[in-house]
Amino acid sequence: MDFQLLLDGFLTTISPFNFLLVMLGMMAGIIFGALPGISASMTIVLLLPFTYYLGIVPSIILLVAVYMGSAYGGAITAILFNTPGDPAAVITAMDGYPMAKQGKAGRALGLSISGGAVGGIFSIIVMLFLSPPLSAFALKIQSAEYFALAVLGMTLIASIGRKNPLRTLISGCFGILLATIGLDPMTGTDRLTFGSLHLMNGIDFIPVMIGAFAFAEVLSQVVERQAGGTFNMSSKIPLEGLKLKDVWYHRWCVLRASVIGTIIGILPGTGGSIASIVSYGAEMKASKKPEQFGKGAEEGVLAPETANNAAAGGSMIPMLTLGIPGSPTTAVILAALTLQGLQPGPQMMTEQPLLLYVIFFSMLIASIAAFIGGRLGVQIFALMTRLPYSILGPTILAFSIVGAFAVDNSMFQVWIALLFGVIGYFMSKYDFAPSAMILGLVLGKMMEETFRRHLLVTNGDYSTFITQPISGFVLLIAALGATYPLLSKAIKKKKQTA
Repeated sequence: MDFQLLLDGFLTTISPFNFLLVMLGMMAGIIFGALPGISASMTIVLLLPFTYYLGIVPSIILLVAVYMGSAYGGAITAILFNTPGDPAAVITAMDGYPMAKQGKAGRALGLSISGGAVGGIFSIIVMLFLSPPLSAFALKIQSAEYFALAVLGMTLIASIGRKNPLRTLISGCFGILLATIGLDPMTGTDRLTFGSLHLMNGIDFIPVMIGAFAFAEVLSQVVERQAGGTFNMSSKIPLEGLKLKDVWYHRWCVLRASVIGTIIGILPGTGGSIASIVSYGAEMKASKKPEQFGKGAEEGVLAPETANNAAAGGSMIPMLTLGIPGSPTTAVILAALTLQGLQPGPQMMTEQPLLLYVIFFSMLIASIAAFIGGRLGVQIFALMTRLPYSILGPTILAFSIVGAFAVDNSMFQVWIALLFGVIGYFMSKYDFAPSAMILGLVLGKMMEETFRRHLLVTNGDYSTFITQPISGFVLLIAALGATYPLLSKAIKKKKQTA
């Protein structure tokens, strides 16, 4: 490591103009990340024209700060209103929103921001010191490994609904069915489009997510109030960060989630949603009180948010060292750098060595600033809980409609969101799991494409999924995870009998 370049990178980042860009980018990321359907990649696209008038260094500083800020923002509305800002926050809402209904919204927000800061800083440090070897490892991951990872995520879906695992499994299968709508990824044949041009590209998970959570929650609150029920949260929601003793108490949870998020983030095309799913499932398996998950478990908020933010830093590694985007957001950042005349990859490390350190300090400062300044941002959003629901409900609906429309500037996506709002309401009412449906939709496309692509490469050899070391190991973990509840139940019953 060149310590002179490290110092130059730090001084460049903290120069007044660049430091201002870090702060502005971080705040913009948090605000837009909290809006339903407005993803980090969409936010960066909106800010892309401003980079035309900036140099290479200020541009990358602004964009990575937005990226880090959006990773924090998605959890705010997920916890307060059960309205995830992005797919990764779907997992956070499962325990964050129950904590809010129990009067622990401040605690949940504190866990989210604190865990996210630790995960982000962990991945940034890994990015600085271990980028070349980790990028070489990422190149060894092929279709079989991606399929195994998708299978692992699918096996964890059953863990989401411990109260009614059969209905949760049905919800996940429904999501997989939705993922098959559109053109066949290999042959281009229409599937379940019913002659509609709008369905040719399939169903995007963003309007489905908005409908199943935001619209369904508003509908649920309206029905509950008409029935005479009430739901009130504290008018003042303080932010409770992790104290030293809390960090030590949750140390293994944070460490596991940071490692999982960083590793999955390094794999091109995965992203924070899969990292959140795997981390949540791993934490549930490791917990001494797994029955608390889905009812307001602190680890259920801490693990996915830590992994999500760690994946943000991890996804930068293949982009910078190999020129391969690790997520949709880094693909947009890659395009922005290309417009500036810079091609990320091995040559960038020799042509622009200062840039790596500038990116490192930009992400580090953005993470620290989001953690310290989170109190103000959370309080601003928390003020919305003081509004009467006659105002708050339509406000959520308005932002949700904008988010759904922004997917491809089409009213069709708004109708999809409204349809799944009704579906999501009845799913929740009858103990099905809308979150499992979303996860099935997200993972289903990846699972099908990688499965069929690998069979094409191996001429239909199914055994290679098991014989390849990495995919075989991941599938073994998935099998153990799927059978663990049955085995533990049988062992417990045997002990009680004895």
